[in-house]
Order: sequence, then C-alpha cells, then structure tokens
Amino acid sequence: MIENKVVVITGASSGIGEASARLLARQGAKVVLGARREDRLKAIAESIEAEGGSAAFVAMDVTRPTDNDAIIRRAEDRFGRVDVIFLNAGLMPTSPVSALKTDEWNAAIDINIKGVLNGVAASMPLFLEQKSGQVIAVSSVAGLKAYPGSAIYGGTKWFVRDFMEVLRMESAMEGSNIRTSTIYPAAINTELLGGISDPTAAAAMKNLYSQHAISPERVASVVSFAIDAPEDTNINEFTIGPTSQPW
Repeated sequence: MIENKVVVITGASSGIGEASARLLARQGAKVVLGARREDRLKAIAESIEAEGGSAAFVAMDVTRPTDNDAIIRRAEDRFGRVDVIFLNAGLMPTSPVSALKTDEWNAAIDINIKGVLNGVAASMPLFLEQKSGQVIAVSSVAGLKAYPGSAIYGGTKWFVRDFMEVLRMESAMEGSNIRTSTIYPAAINTELLGGISDPTAAAAMKNLYSQHAISPERVASVVSFAIDAPEDTNINEFTIGPTSQPW
C-alpha cells in the first residue's frame, strides 16, 4: 500500500525525483522533497498540495550529513514517521579518463556515493527503531556494464549496486525488516545531460538520448511499484529502458 506512506525523496527538484513525488502524492503518499534548489522544491510542493496531496520540502545538499539528518527530522515533524527514503540525487560526468576532469570525478563521488551513504545513515536509526522501512536507490545501466567515457560515473553506480545488495543481505540476516530496491535506468530525459562538460561526449550522449531516451514518469511508475509491493516482499532490482536500446 502506498496510501499514507511517508516518502523522503532526494534530487526531487526535477527529473525522476519530481516525477516520483508527483505520482506518489497522487496515490496518497506523503512526500518530503529534498534538493538544492529551494525555489523549485517550493513550487513542486505547492503544486502537489493544490492537487490535494501532502508535501513538505527541505533545501539540502546530499553531500552534507547534517542536511540528510534535517530532511528526516522534517518528515518526522510533519508526518510522524518515515516509511521510504528514495536516494535519487546524482551527477553523470561523462568524458574519457585522459581528459582528467578530476573536479567532476570528486563531485560524482561526493553526490553519487556519499549522498547514498549519508541518506542511509540518516534514515537507518529510525528504520531500526520502527522495525520497518524501505531504501530505494538509483544506480544505472552503467552500474551493470562498462561504457567508454563512463569510468567515473559507472564506478559510482557500481558502488551503489554493491552497497544496496549488501544492505539487502544484512537486513535479512539481522531481521530488521528494511526492504531495499535498486533501480538501473538507461537513457532517461532528465537534466543530467546538461552536466556533461566534455563537448565530444556531450554530443554523443545527446545523439543517443535523442534516439532512445524515455520519460522520467516511466521510472516513477517503477518506484511506485516497488513501494506498493507487499510489506513481506523484497522486490530488489529494476532495469529500465526502451526495448530499442542498443546495449
């Protein structure tokens, strides 16, 4: 059941995060939105509430542990609990290793890896106290297969894949009732393309996406499916992409 579940979403100011927030709110969830762009969060939350949904928001940077703690507190203060944390914030730097875009490497590590760790660290004590909870994280098809130009991005998403699988196993061993789901999107029409600074890589990805990209709403429907699954069911991995995809 999704109705009345409290869902915290990072990277909620656009793309998959925004689409998921809107869909889940329409299905009766109470959503708490986190991202850096406070103006976008405010507009989305107001739009959700205007349609009869329940939403709150916190401007946050997932690389800061205190910001992750703050969004969990906000959810507790507003709605009394947290049932799901959807760790969606991410960057997609794409360039050959020889380009040595080390600032982008470090930013991707901070957001794609540390952002996930910080979100889990913030929500885990509450989930253990409740004896229930669900962690959903976004990996990528680049976390399943290596692609030229995606050494750093793919590496961060391989980490998410491994971390979430170990979290699933440990949760089962410990009897904590924490469910996990990992999503592996392919080409999705989001703002990630705009963050590619290497012109050759950007042109190649733009061409790929123009042929094969699907909407964030398609991913949101999978997030909804994972949350709606029976509480005693751990539906763990979803790869999402069009049937025409070349990989």
